[in-house]
Amino acid sequence: MSINIFGGRLRNCAVGFILLFFPSSAAAQANVWIGTWATAPQAAMRGRVMTFHNQTLRLIAHVSASGQKARVRISNTFGDQPLVLGGAHVARRAVGADIEPTSDRALRFRGEASVTVPARSMVVSDPVDLDVPALSDLAISLFLPQSTQTTTAHILALQTSYVSAEIGDATSAVKFPVARTIARWPFLTGVDVAVSSQGNAIVALGSSLTDGDGSTTDANRRWPDLLAERLQKSAGGKEQGVLNEGIIGNRLLSDADSSRQAGGPPPLGDVYAQLGPALGQSGLARFERDVLAQAGVKYVIVALGVNDILFPGSFIPATETVSSQNLISGYRQLVARAHKKGIRVIGSTIPPFEHALFRDPPFDGFYSPEKDRVRREVNAWIRGGSEFDGVIDFDEAVRDPDHPSQLLPAYDSGDHLHVNDAGNLAQANLIPLVLFEKKQKRLKQLSLPVSAP
Repeated sequence: MSINIFGGRLRNCAVGFILLFFPSSAAAQANVWIGTWATAPQAAMRGRVMTFHNQTLRLIAHVSASGQKARVRISNTFGDQPLVLGGAHVARRAVGADIEPTSDRALRFRGEASVTVPARSMVVSDPVDLDVPALSDLAISLFLPQSTQTTTAHILALQTSYVSAEIGDATSAVKFPVARTIARWPFLTGVDVAVSSQGNAIVALGSSLTDGDGSTTDANRRWPDLLAERLQKSAGGKEQGVLNEGIIGNRLLSDADSSRQAGGPPPLGDVYAQLGPALGQSGLARFERDVLAQAGVKYVIVALGVNDILFPGSFIPATETVSSQNLISGYRQLVARAHKKGIRVIGSTIPPFEHALFRDPPFDGFYSPEKDRVRREVNAWIRGGSEFDGVIDFDEAVRDPDHPSQLLPAYDSGDHLHVNDAGNLAQANLIPLVLFEKKQKRLKQLSLPVSAP
């Protein structure tokens, strides 16, 4: 079954308490911790839980900002049982599953090589000295000695990672003994680096349009990746991390456990029942974990809303239709919560979706003139409102000027909803980098096209 769908939900789940394992002496040496790579944890799809035993995972993460110290975030957010890690390493990737031997570092947790992560919790490793170049690949290796179900993972990784056979701890192997590959990130949710006090992180909170659906696997052509490339080429963005917190099927206002969300019409009602847990908690519900709790975050780009408009009448009953005012109310809540933490909020318009289709099972009934009217009303408010600290006009970047309710064909990945690599580049190039400059005290309606530096 294809999971080529848009933004989503995560099962009813309190994050519980967060365990932050930082040795105080090492933390005191760092000027500022910022996220250089992140992904949103998701619950497993029903009936699609992977199990590992006495195996090592070597997970590949493409970082944004550089640093000389690193630490790793491991999540058991949706686990009902403790997660036992027998060992963990981080290194710079050489090629494929292999690492640069001089860069290999054993990770510890409160000084211990192994760690048990309680159910519904996460841990952060002790810092290690490691030269992390900007826009490079890290290999994070996790040894799972016990039978372990991947109840927490990021599903649409668009990145090949590697699994050993049942041969024990291979976390330090330079030539990794690959038994098979996977295209998701089990348990790994973040990498932080230590930078100067001028550093900060930008979180992209979105759906599959942010998660990269439609872009090329292993190419890092999601628009947040391309924004990170632009920042690294710019004068002031060297110490700015870009964190992709996109989730397929994610919505701003609702998730699969919200009231009256089940029982959509065929053929997608059954698909929704299976995918539901993986589509993420609503943006409002996961905002604390996926935005406010990120290291060094100073900016958040809100790119949610398309699925709130599309889902009614397809995945969920048509009676759950949302209005533009419903979405605007949700955006206002995120702005208020971010501003309380001193975080600037940048709104992004919703691209067009006429002819949007789902491939398996075939379904092309997402669009209606009424849904497009809601999209245009929301976009008009985002462009003209005064509550966001800045605006990115993704709609302008990728719509067909001769038919504004649909994507420009050159940017269409094929499902008339998700853009391809060229569309992601057009979106990234439209983002004014001045939005992320500290000297700008308050920014409004900065949405004019700019050239990549």
